[in-house]
Amino acid sequence: MNRNSIRTKVRIVTCCMAGTMMLSGSSFVSHAAVTAGASSFAAIVAETPVKSDSASGVSLSLAEYLVAKANEAVEAQAAAAAAATQVEENETPVVKSEFADIGVSNVSEDSYINIRSAATTESEVVGKLYSQSAVTVLGTEGEWYQIHSGNCEGYIKMDYIITGDEELAKSISTRTAVVNVDSLNIRDNMSTEGTVLGQVNTGDRLLILEELDGWVKVATDDGDGYVSADYVSCKNFFKVAESREEEEARLKKEEEARRAREESSRSSSRTSSSSKSSSSSSSDTGSAKTYNPPSGGSGQSVANYACQFVGNPYVYGGTSLTNGADCSGFVMSVYAAFGVSLPHSSSALRSVGYGVSTSEMQPGDIVCYSGHVGIYIGGNTIVHASNPSDGIKYTSPANYKSILAVRRIF
Repeated sequence: MNRNSIRTKVRIVTCCMAGTMMLSGSSFVSHAAVTAGASSFAAIVAETPVKSDSASGVSLSLAEYLVAKANEAVEAQAAAAAAATQVEENETPVVKSEFADIGVSNVSEDSYINIRSAATTESEVVGKLYSQSAVTVLGTEGEWYQIHSGNCEGYIKMDYIITGDEELAKSISTRTAVVNVDSLNIRDNMSTEGTVLGQVNTGDRLLILEELDGWVKVATDDGDGYVSADYVSCKNFFKVAESREEEEARLKKEEEARRAREESSRSSSRTSSSSKSSSSSSSDTGSAKTYNPPSGGSGQSVANYACQFVGNPYVYGGTSLTNGADCSGFVMSVYAAFGVSLPHSSSALRSVGYGVSTSEMQPGDIVCYSGHVGIYIGGNTIVHASNPSDGIKYTSPANYKSILAVRRIF
């Protein structure tokens, strides 16, 4: 019902009431109380000045008073409705961007800032935040942010964290499809009838190029491919802080790798001498290819050894450097020759050794892509088990597709 109709009806009612009370003479107050059915209304009317010597005066004054009160009631009702609408609008949930609360480390490439246990430089270091890493800001204390990143929670000075820049936060994220099943086919088109380019397993991560209806377009060594959206989880991943415990574990692993290299180098020297003696007393037949045994314990030694197998076949799931290997099997077997045990998984290889930037790549470094890995040999080139068509080959430039990580063992 609109305001005008309410006011019209109130005027009619009040005029009728006023007329009734006019006929009752000086007893209109008590009669009005009975008619209205409320003692409070009687009290209000009793306090209203009227002309006792004029029936028309009584009628006019009371009618005007009741109409004014009705108008006030209508205005109050309208204001309450508007306020309720405003509250309802304010209570509507605002969907924030997932990048809205992300802070980005403000340190130069290949450097870090300490994460402290309290908002003071005298407090304990609980972790390190490296360049292009993300944090969640939990609060502030003076000139410090309280942050959470990875397995670290602590304090960093505000100068070293950039907040409120969603585009920057988005730029340091990697949109990735995490595989939820074993033996998931990567196809050359959005159809289960498409040619299979390769397979990935639970936990493998693929770089997302586009999210489509029921399919996810991902980067593969053979070009763009597609996986069913039913079997992957699409997430944004960020580089995060390294806790003190994680750093200690990494340094321990690097020390163990160093010792293994030294032992491998000594062993290689002995086997090399024996192999040369054996080779000189035998003759090759047909077109059989011979390979030099691993020697030394440097990244360059790894690169030199790996290059011998260029031209050999690619075999999915294989680990043989001569009879066939896939990308991770090739890297695993090359390093196994130097006494280093690595996982047979392209995604797991992204966490072996320790990370270096692409600008600091050296021969022997493991270059990790979405669903693929290779070994850097210098000159902006990698050697890798590419695909069934090309086998083990060289590819240049090394960043022929997006590099997710570079890991150094030696």
